[in-house]
Amino acid sequence: MNLNHLQYLLILILLVYSCKTKPDANLQDYKRLPELQPDYADISLPLNIAPMNFFIVEKGNQFYIEVVGKKGTPVNVTSNDGVIRFPLKKWKKLLIQNKNDTLTYTIYSKEEGKWFRFSKFTQFVSPDSIDAFLYYRLLYPGYESWTEISIVQRHLESFKERTVVENNVLEQNCVNCHSFNAQNNTDFLFHVRGSLGGTYFQKNGKLEKVNLKTDEMENGAVYPRWHPSGRYVAFSSNKVVQQFHASALKKIEVSDLNSSLVLYDREKNEIMDIPVDLKHLYMDTYPEWSPDGRMLYFCRARQIEEGYDYRAIHYDLCRISFDSVNRAFGKVDTVFEASLQNKSVSFPRIAPDGKTLVFTMHDYGCFPIWHKEADLYAINLSDLTVKAIPVNSEFTESYHSWSSSGRWLLFSSKRGDGLSARPYMAYVARNGEMGKPFVLPQKDPLFYSRFIKTFNIPEFATAAVSFTPGQLKNAAKSKPVQVNWAQQ
Repeated sequence: MNLNHLQYLLILILLVYSCKTKPDANLQDYKRLPELQPDYADISLPLNIAPMNFFIVEKGNQFYIEVVGKKGTPVNVTSNDGVIRFPLKKWKKLLIQNKNDTLTYTIYSKEEGKWFRFSKFTQFVSPDSIDAFLYYRLLYPGYESWTEISIVQRHLESFKERTVVENNVLEQNCVNCHSFNAQNNTDFLFHVRGSLGGTYFQKNGKLEKVNLKTDEMENGAVYPRWHPSGRYVAFSSNKVVQQFHASALKKIEVSDLNSSLVLYDREKNEIMDIPVDLKHLYMDTYPEWSPDGRMLYFCRARQIEEGYDYRAIHYDLCRISFDSVNRAFGKVDTVFEASLQNKSVSFPRIAPDGKTLVFTMHDYGCFPIWHKEADLYAINLSDLTVKAIPVNSEFTESYHSWSSSGRWLLFSSKRGDGLSARPYMAYVARNGEMGKPFVLPQKDPLFYSRFIKTFNIPEFATAAVSFTPGQLKNAAKSKPVQVNWAQQ
């Protein structure tokens, strides 16, 4: 037999084998949904999302998956181990062809020579795209050490990732509090603490390190939120303490000893107190601007005294008006008194249309990522009614943010293992109804079972940040620009 005949024989064998991997008419129905990891059944998908790869947690030595839309060519995938990876080009084409319609999944498994069919499930292909990029901080979930911390960029239309900030480049200093102005990559900042400390601003494709601490300030500036104009950034100025516990259910608590709000004027390079508490009766933190820039929301608790019980600290949601032309503030208004329910609110985040504010509510304090009971709630800003939103689990939900369109809500959840936070997102329809949340898809569907780092402060962005590792090193070594205290 010559080489050509051998090649034809091998091709014939492969064709015969491939036919055997496809179910025939002799099959049995399980009459139940298959168990998938992650669970992507009955969700709403962004039009431009990367393939929703998954693992079939079922018995079988062969699997066959068929994904069918009302238009276009079905996508079929075979697997011997239950790991399902969809071809990127075929996946994207199928989504575009079935925009504002549904995809139907049929999954088959083969065991001991017999094919079994599971109940079908669907996915709705939303007409709304998602912002192309996702940024998050990766670190180990213990928070006792910052030897490995990075800010990572993920392209949501594919599985491409790149590290934007790596603390190994910054003498292993702590890197935190990255923030975009309305998902716009031209206004981006992050903090570095330690020997290369400062607030790093991206401006015109360059990085500038600024020292926001002045002699007039008792504490540094953290938890930034950009004013829509890009001229101002609101921060809280906090003195924080950590309490460590021996309880397996409650390992750590983070509390403010005191906190206030400050405003940085980028145009004038000035920082000033935001006059919400002239008598120093409160701790004010977590600022958030309304989309029109006319209102600043924040969280407020009574100033603690010596011998305080951290379980008795409860933060309410407040707001104050702002005149951006004259850099002037109005009077404080209380929006939601969580303290009346012995609860506490954190991380107010307003939808781009200005109609809905989502916050985290938990039993006490201001750092909900360690609170198993922390859930997401929405407040209608027209009538101030509050309700839990249907994305919560029995574990922590926190660190939420909106897409630029307001059609997608992003948040961190510990529902996987109770320890490491993962980025989840849910569709928000135009009538306000929210779809089933789903975890960020990965090329390897078993990724989350192997990766132990936590995803901290996930944020959408419409474009990639542009500075290089070399520019980061140069900015880190440079002398910081010193901010001036504003004369009020």
